[in-house]
Amino acid sequence: MSQLIERHSRKAARILDSARELVLDHGVHKVTVSEIARAAGVGKGTVYLYWPAKEDLILGLFARELLAFMDEITARVSADPATVLPHRLAPLLVRTGLKFPLARRVQSGDADLLRLLTQQAGDRELFARTTPSALCEAGMPIHHRHGLIRHDRPLPELTYAVHAVLTGFGAALSDPATAALGVDPDQVLADTVARLLEPAVAPGDSAIAAAAEESLVFLRQVQQSMLDLIERSQTLQR
Repeated sequence: MSQLIERHSRKAARILDSARELVLDHGVHKVTVSEIARAAGVGKGTVYLYWPAKEDLILGLFARELLAFMDEITARVSADPATVLPHRLAPLLVRTGLKFPLARRVQSGDADLLRLLTQQAGDRELFARTTPSALCEAGMPIHHRHGLIRHDRPLPELTYAVHAVLTGFGAALSDPATAALGVDPDQVLADTVARLLEPAVAPGDSAIAAAAEESLVFLRQVQQSMLDLIERSQTLQR
């Protein structure tokens, strides 16, 4: 069986969809397995057929969001290595991140969800690697090594700055009404990151390809870690 049991079971898929909606509407603490089962149109025992506890279901649900995020970034970089250029990667990261409401809920300070995700040391370490700041810290040295970002400023300063920019644009883009008439937020973000990070002399194709390949190695490692977590969270194994 694939780690993603919803690909093999419509009931599991409905349970996941219902759990996501209920958590987003009411928060982790108030949602019960009975409510999830009722919303999915299944018996309570069916939920336990796939997940041993509500906490495991929510953990697997959040891991699926992060996996989908990584899948999309990986696919885009694989199809076009130049996607790793900072001015192209920044809008992609922000726009893709906005598709996943559970991750946004954690970033907004949902203490109950954050507590659930960090109960186990291994899970805590894994999710810590996938925070926006951690992804910046992992990706920036790769860009630096291959000349995709400037070398005239300390790398920690640039890493902090780009994280702040992405966080700010993410907050702004989550409310489209804040954009001024006629402004393309993605283009503004791309221009901002280009001015902040990119060197005066553009990197060559070989440098871009090398940075893309190294970035893909990291992304695929995180993807596999998420798949492993999803499998551990389920009752039914392969």
